[in-house]
Amino acid sequence: MSAAENKQLLRTAFDAWATGDIRPLIAAMADDVTWTVSGHNSWSGSFVGKDSVRRDLLGPLGEQFEGTYTSTASRFVAEDDVVVVETRGSVATKTGARYDNRYCFVFRLTGGRIREITEYMDTQLVAEVLTELAR
Repeated sequence: MSAAENKQLLRTAFDAWATGDIRPLIAAMADDVTWTVSGHNSWSGSFVGKDSVRRDLLGPLGEQFEGTYTSTASRFVAEDDVVVVETRGSVATKTGARYDNRYCFVFRLTGGRIREITEYMDTQLVAEVLTELAR
C-alpha cells in the first residue's frame, strides 16, 4: 500500500477511536504485531502479538477506566510504510482521577496491516494516575 493509503487506514481507525471504538485499529493489526510503550514504568515494554496486546495491555488498561476512553487524532504524517499520529486521549478513572494524556504513535505497516506500534506519551502522568501493571 502507498503512504497515502496507510495514512487513510489509520485515519479511519482513529476516527472510530475518537468515539471510543478501538475495534478498527485492532482489526488493522497483524496477528504478530508488536506494540511498544515507551518509558520506564510498569506499563512500559513490548507486547508481541495481537492476543497479548488485547490481554496484557488494552484489557488491564480498560479495567482502570470509569467510562469510555477516546483518542482524538490531530495530525497524521506518512512516509513509505510509516505513519506518525499525534493524539490526545481522555477518560475518567475508577479512582476518580482524570487521565488526559497526549501521544505520538509511530506505526509501521506492511500489506495493509499494522506490524509495529511505538507509543510515546507523558509517562509521569501514567505513573501518577494509573495503577501499576502487574506482569
